[in-house]
Amino acid sequence: MFPSVRMRRLRAAAGLRSMVRETALRAEDLVLPLFVDERHDEARPIACLPGVEAHPLRSLPRLAKDLESEGVRSVMVFGIPRGKDAEGSGAWQEDGIAQSAVRAIKSSADLNVIADVCLCEYTDHGHCGIVRDGEVDNDLTLPRIAGTASSLAAAGADIVAPSGMMDGMVAAIRGSLDDEGHHMVPVMSYAVKYDSAFYGPFREAACSSPSFGDRSGYQMDVANRREAMREASLDIGEGADMVMVKPAMSSLDIISDCRGAFDVPIAAYQVSGEYAMVMSGAAAGLFDADRAMLESLTAIKRSGADIITSYYTRDLVAKL
Repeated sequence: MFPSVRMRRLRAAAGLRSMVRETALRAEDLVLPLFVDERHDEARPIACLPGVEAHPLRSLPRLAKDLESEGVRSVMVFGIPRGKDAEGSGAWQEDGIAQSAVRAIKSSADLNVIADVCLCEYTDHGHCGIVRDGEVDNDLTLPRIAGTASSLAAAGADIVAPSGMMDGMVAAIRGSLDDEGHHMVPVMSYAVKYDSAFYGPFREAACSSPSFGDRSGYQMDVANRREAMREASLDIGEGADMVMVKPAMSSLDIISDCRGAFDVPIAAYQVSGEYAMVMSGAAAGLFDADRAMLESLTAIKRSGADIITSYYTRDLVAKL
């Protein structure tokens, strides 16, 4: 007969628990989102994202060096332009804010730079594509986002990450990258991006909330699981080197499904609302921020994510 403490033996001491721990986070797994704001000359706190700042272009060389010295390995760049227009033309300009940010970081530090590829931060209506007759025109948008991806690759981005959920976006981007000689730049597709309530703080920070309607016509219904597999499969078939699930904390089942179904690296994004929710709860004294964030990110890794984007990356790397 087995002793009654059979399952507890390996939990009895910290050393044993560490020895048999199944899931561990590494600095290499984590990506720090960076807001780069063309409208300001000084870093400014983002009120809806506790502990997060938007950075001016001129501060990036110093910031990149600091992040590298702290052990951060990867960043994801989001540009906030000075001006916007209906086409989102600032997204693909050679001297655009995101392109300039990529060059500033790559020339200053040895960081992996992932460039978000979308039009929503650059359009005056806040949608992720070109609008015609009140609707986002999928096919008209494709060459714009393909050109945006190529311009970011030309600036030095190590990875381009299309997030607009346009049908055919990966094929368009892969074709443009190859035509422009960027054969070795991988595509990390936001293949499964739900129409989530948890994007609110990001949209406030990036001034990218839609001025009319919503994004339910191109982002996924949060109720759908099988559709996520179709989306990811299509993007991989079009040439995606990695696929992302977003938001992460409310999509652990989808991350697990993707891990079981596909052999490519699986990325997950702990989005702004998820991060803010944990940090706000900690600020209210409901729980410890470090423990809660470590637990949430470990759960994302445990579910099958290889790569995790989180606003807590810098803090966590310092503690690993």
